Amino acid sequence: MRGRRRGRPDPALFAADAPNQLWLIDITEHKTAEGKLYCCAIKDACSGKIVGYWIDSRMKSRLAIHRLVGSMGRVGSSGDNAAMESFFALLQKNVLARGSWTTREQLRIAIVTWIERTYHRRRRQARLGRLTPIEFETIVSTTVALAA
Repeated sequence: MRGRRRGRPDPALFAADAPNQLWLIDITEHKTAEGKLYCCAIKDACSGKIVGYWIDSRMKSRLAIHRLVGSMGRVGSSGDNAAMESFFALLQKNVLARGSWTTREQLRIAIVTWIERTYHRRRRQARLGRLTPIEFETIVSTTVALAA
């Protein structure tokens, strides 16, 4: 396994050369005074853009199943999920840890606003050449269209 250190995933396994080649998916839960709120997010491995998300008060199997082909690593190998855990850690730091949430709706709006306004359009990523996911996908899409 080239370039793989013990306990760490090979980054090449979870990379893509163009958008919509490889998606990563995970579910997280968060507490409000009304009860738990579940957020399932789908992340494009190329641009880091969250291409879809589902937020609900109950964890349902349809939150995680969108006619996708599943892929799992070894049991206990959390490296497979590192990219999604990184996204959820940012969500935790920038939204969830900023206070308590009275209603699920308040939290839902805060999550959606952060994803759409901040994560996609303002948060520059070093691995994207200091571009945002939206800027990166625009450049990649334009380059592909010009090459065709």
